[in-house]
Amino acid sequence: MGNNSTNYGKRELWALLSQAANALSRAADNELRPVGITMMQAAVLFFVKNSKAPATPAEISRWLFREPHTVSQLLIRMERQGLIRKAKDLEKKNLVRVTLTEKGEEAFQHQTEMRVIGKILSSLSPEECDKLGACLKKLRDEAIKELDARPRRLPFP
Repeated sequence: MGNNSTNYGKRELWALLSQAANALSRAADNELRPVGITMMQAAVLFFVKNSKAPATPAEISRWLFREPHTVSQLLIRMERQGLIRKAKDLEKKNLVRVTLTEKGEEAFQHQTEMRVIGKILSSLSPEECDKLGACLKKLRDEAIKELDARPRRLPFP
């Protein structure tokens, strides 16, 4: 199968998807480094900021498709960095709510202004972006079914 072929096999598509995700993540990490956050931390900031209700560690874990203990450690680091604040829910004492601090808001703002993602995605036409978005959503939804781990709410499609 040549490089110019558009008739990709499943393994080739899987490899391309994985390579694209890793390359995009590394490019974003490079741009976020001066702000002092990683792509994973940026994802947490995005979820907390765009969540319609106060975010919890469990919901963040489900949304990121990461184990709760992994997210717990991530949130501890982010709290130490002053990016988030964790507070016990006043009604449900065993529930923790996560909110952004002023520093977290600033980091979130920088993340939304990232040039590298826009630059990379601008290589696609609006139609290609629409098709890619639809395909990625379909793949994500199928993977969620396989994991039997549907997040209760996603802050985007």
